[in-house]
Amino acid sequence: MKAISPCLWFDGVAEEAAEFYTSVFPESEITSVMRYGPNTPGPEGEVMLVQFVLRGQEFGALNGGPQFPHTEAVSFVVPCETADEVDSYWERLVDGGEPGPCGWLKDRFGVSWQIVPVQLQEWMADPDPEKAQRITQAVLTTHGKLDVRALQKAYEDG
Repeated sequence: MKAISPCLWFDGVAEEAAEFYTSVFPESEITSVMRYGPNTPGPEGEVMLVQFVLRGQEFGALNGGPQFPHTEAVSFVVPCETADEVDSYWERLVDGGEPGPCGWLKDRFGVSWQIVPVQLQEWMADPDPEKAQRITQAVLTTHGKLDVRALQKAYEDG
């Protein structure tokens, strides 16, 4: 059975977005570009759908028009092994976009991302309620990029 893959709706910038995302993430590539043909809803010859892979996950990018802009109701979580990885992904994806709360950002295309350390879920689910509460509060009071070192200190030391 094939995996479920998201398809992102864009207004004329699907190929540009796919090129950007595949430049940000290693082990990523554009796998196909389909164009509108005659008697289709888009201008003949324009990019209709771009299929691409980010870190092993298949995506589609459809040039469907302005009807459905992106919202924070859907976001992509990027689990990062190191603080440097958090910093790198954050800086590249937020360029031309805007920071949000709790490690979220909107990129230049309006797509929402959560750039988080891999330990975050474990920390927030710690059986020690004081540790879990400290880390949860530290995340909830952050606007912009998560400071992994500060989060680890809050988790360990309080």
